[in-house]
Amino acid sequence: MSHGEPNPILNAASNAIAALRADDDQLELAKAHEALNPKAIEKLEVAEARQQPTVKDAVVALLRQRGESTDPNVLVPGVTMTAATVDGAAGALPANVYTPQGVGPFPVILYFHGGGWVIADKDVYDAGARGLAKAANAIVVSVDYRQAPEHRFPAAWDDALAAYRWLSQNAASLGGDPVRLALAGESAGGNLAVATAIAVRDAGLPAPRHVLSVYPVAQTSLNTESYLENAIAKPLNRAMVKWFVDHLVNSEEDLKDTRLSLIDADLAGLPPVTIINARLDPLRGDGAKLEDALRDAGVPVERRDYEGVAHEFFGAAAVLQKARDAMAYAGDRLRTALG
Repeated sequence: MSHGEPNPILNAASNAIAALRADDDQLELAKAHEALNPKAIEKLEVAEARQQPTVKDAVVALLRQRGESTDPNVLVPGVTMTAATVDGAAGALPANVYTPQGVGPFPVILYFHGGGWVIADKDVYDAGARGLAKAANAIVVSVDYRQAPEHRFPAAWDDALAAYRWLSQNAASLGGDPVRLALAGESAGGNLAVATAIAVRDAGLPAPRHVLSVYPVAQTSLNTESYLENAIAKPLNRAMVKWFVDHLVNSEEDLKDTRLSLIDADLAGLPPVTIINARLDPLRGDGAKLEDALRDAGVPVERRDYEGVAHEFFGAAAVLQKARDAMAYAGDRLRTALG
């Protein structure tokens, strides 16, 4: 096998399982991704992993194949995006600010992208953030926090809290309402959204009104039922998660930190939380465990588990029906909370 190529036997097995379990449109997206020849992230050095084709690239390829527009302004009309910087814990962080049409001040959602705290950025996750601006009728600030291994745990968490602090003081300068704030994120960013809500509570900052956590990392065992069931799933598998975590932590001790293991954190007094999961995802069990932990702590929580779709489905509303459903649900929950 050449460098970084997926194991052909595991790859064939993964495709066969997906053919049985995935919705037709999710299967079509998976095939479009495979056609871009992604290497196995868990076999790569970080620099090369960051160059691999993403699910966003697959969405674009599929739209082109169909002769449809790939312009984000056509796919999500009525939202404008501008570049900005926000204060992180160790300097300025680049951000994309998505503003819906209409008369403000709008509520403001601080959004954290996915990528295992190691790869991807705000632009790779443009569709999720842009879609939320439209669905929630809110300004969405999507921020590029510092990544591992250059900046190991807890740099991203420090940046996330600093960005929220900045936003609580500067929302008005973006056309936002500083008393109507929310947190949101996908995957690694779904973890950051909940962890930041905890940190905001502990720091005595103005509380967000809602937290949207899309397929979050919420604990550090790789042996949950969904990790074993989806061990060779795509686009996220068990070996990839281990690769991400190995690049993130300084030592095994970090795995016990409640910023990573959210289910062991003090969750009391958090704002209402919405969790979105995909069935064909190793992280599905994390969402279920987080829902239970939040409920046990007296936090209002709702979780939806979407059948027939995989990790990263949320940002693929241009081609996936369940993504459109999940985006509408998230938007509705946020709009209700933000008023």
